Parts: sequence; C-alpha cells; structure tokens
Amino acid sequence: MNTSNYSRRQILAAAPGLLFAQPAAQRSLARHIRRPLAITMWDFSWLERRWPGAGYENPDVALDELKARGYDAVRIDAYPHLLAAAPDREWELLPEWSVQVWGAPARCRVRVQPHLNAFIAKCAERGLAVGLSTWFRQDLDNTRMNIHTPQDLGEVWKQALGTIDAKLRENILYVDLCNEFPLQVWAPFLRGDVRRETPEGTRWMRDAIAVVRPAYPEFDYTFSFTSELDTWKRQDVSFLDFLEPHLWMTSFSDFYKQVGYNYERFDSKGYDNIALKAKALYETKPDYWKSRLKYGVDILADWGAASRKPLITTECWSLVDYKDWPMLEWDWLKDLCETGVRSAAATGRWAAMATSNFCGPQFVGMWRDVAWHRRLTALIHDSTLPSLG
Repeated sequence: MNTSNYSRRQILAAAPGLLFAQPAAQRSLARHIRRPLAITMWDFSWLERRWPGAGYENPDVALDELKARGYDAVRIDAYPHLLAAAPDREWELLPEWSVQVWGAPARCRVRVQPHLNAFIAKCAERGLAVGLSTWFRQDLDNTRMNIHTPQDLGEVWKQALGTIDAKLRENILYVDLCNEFPLQVWAPFLRGDVRRETPEGTRWMRDAIAVVRPAYPEFDYTFSFTSELDTWKRQDVSFLDFLEPHLWMTSFSDFYKQVGYNYERFDSKGYDNIALKAKALYETKPDYWKSRLKYGVDILADWGAASRKPLITTECWSLVDYKDWPMLEWDWLKDLCETGVRSAAATGRWAAMATSNFCGPQFVGMWRDVAWHRRLTALIHDSTLPSLG
C-alpha cells in the first residue's frame, strides 16, 4: 500500500483483524487491541545485529517475515538513557554476553536516532505496533549509572519519548520502563537489595511512572517482571496499567539445576550441559515439565484476575536461553512453547503474548518453521480478550 495519501488512522482501519483505530482519548493498549495480539521480543537485537547474516541487517525483510508469520507487534529496546543523553550520537556498547545471540556478542557501535524513528515507521507501514522497553545497555561511559532516583528514571524516558516523531507515537503499544525489574543485571543503578514487594521497590516504579505519565498520558505504562512471581499477593501494582510477566517452565522447576545450567554469560559450559542433558531430561517425563509450566501460567492468570489488569508476556514458555548450536534441537522446545500458548490462551487473561522468546530471524531453526508460527499466532488471535481497563 502506498501510504503517502493516507492518515495513520485510515491505514489501521484498512487492516481488519490486526490493529484497529480507536478514539484518541483512549490510551495506547485500547487504541491498538481489538483481539489478543501475537507479539515478539526483538530486544536490542533490532539495532545491534546489523552485520551481514545477523538477522536484522535488512529491517524490511525481517519485518515482512514477522508479518508473514502472523505477528501483530514487536517489543524493542528504545535505549532511553542514551536518547536522553544524546539521541543522534554514535555509542560504543559493551557486550552483555558472548554465548547468547540476542544483541551483539562483542563490542558494537549504534546510533539510536534516527534509526528508532525509521524502525517504528516501517512497523506502522505493516500494521505492526511497537512496545518500547529497555535493558539499559552499557556504553563505554556507563551512562545508565547517571540514574540515581526514580525521578531520574522517569525523566530519561520523558526525554527519550520526546525524540520520537509525534505521528509515530500513535504506533506505540506501551512503554515498559525497565526490563525484568528489579534484576541487577538490567537495573544496575539500583542501590542495595531492592525487591518489588518492599516499599522501596514500589517507590521506584510508582514515582518513575509519575514523572513520565503527565508528559505522555496517551501511553500505557508498566515494568516487566520475571522474579518474585510467587509473592504477587504482597506486591502493589495499582499504578501499573497492565502486567508484563516473563515466565518459563524453568521458573517453577529445578530443570536447570538438573541440567547444570547457571546462566553463564561468557563461558560455553552452560550450553555444553544443555546440549548433553536438556532434551533427554525433558523426554523422561514431558508431562511433568508441562505441568510445571501450566502451574506458572495459572499463577499469573490469578494475578491478572486479582489485580484486574490485562497480561502481556513477551518472553516465555520453554527455556530462557537457547540457540542454533551443535546437538541443540528445536522440536521439544516448540512442543513446550505450544503448551504455554495454549494454556495461557485458555485463561482469557492475556491481551498479548509471544510464542517464545526465540521468535526472531537470528534463531534460524525456530524462525524457518513458518507453519508453526502461523498456527500459534492464529491460536492467540482466537483466544478471549480481557478487559483493557
């Protein structure tokens, strides 16, 4: 479609079954969601993995392939701390790990703007909404450590959102102020042992949102979570517009302990153990491992119901870490992921969900099974939509 003579609202209205234009007074989730969305996580890979063969060197191809698999939205790192400091500067980033294929496994250089605006525009052309998040990637100056207070956190997001073209802001699905808060790896600026169930954890989330919301009231705001899932009854989430929990079978089992995987970031021994033991262990009692995943899904569904907030999950279901590698096969992972999607869809509590956290072109073994993706995204679309507020 040639979009030059069409408004954003007209484009969305012409795409039935995907994203639907809603009255301007509604916030971002209600504007975009008429049925549960299939969403994927492209984290910081969307910008950092631009070398030949990395998967995102041609964003048009990657987004066309995402659309062809039935997805409606993508969650990416907006690098708010870098945008707030110097949006069009070239930054040199240090690797978060060398063994994973999210982002760059070595030093890389990025310029967030104008690439962020260009990426959002390409998504809008295809009827794909964009969820903004951040992993607070480390640059040579460690700019993220300039955040000292919740107000600082809100302020960097306020400045970052200001660098996005006003018309493109219509295509933003939500804003997640920090990935998997309050894990130290993604929120290194936190001092001491901060947990969400404590007044300090609550203060950081509530006060940061209180800074950015008045400047951009059209967005829905949250912090994504992966820890403290079993203590949800003691957590205050009243100021969040929705919940973004990340859940895997390993979250509620000792699977990794039995395999011998300890999230090694610069050592291959963890993956050696996965290659040697993981599939064999799963196949000894697949129903048990699926039951642990379903147990976690039920906990999150109960949290959503009790808090009266919709759920969105962009990282999920099988193992946290996996990749194309010798002796690593995708069949059993896809089996687990399908169980997760079916279980979550049956609860009617999810407004959007991923099929896994490996739904990106760099995970070739998972990505190339187009029929699997289309089957699961159709299942998501056919599930019940919870109230959006």
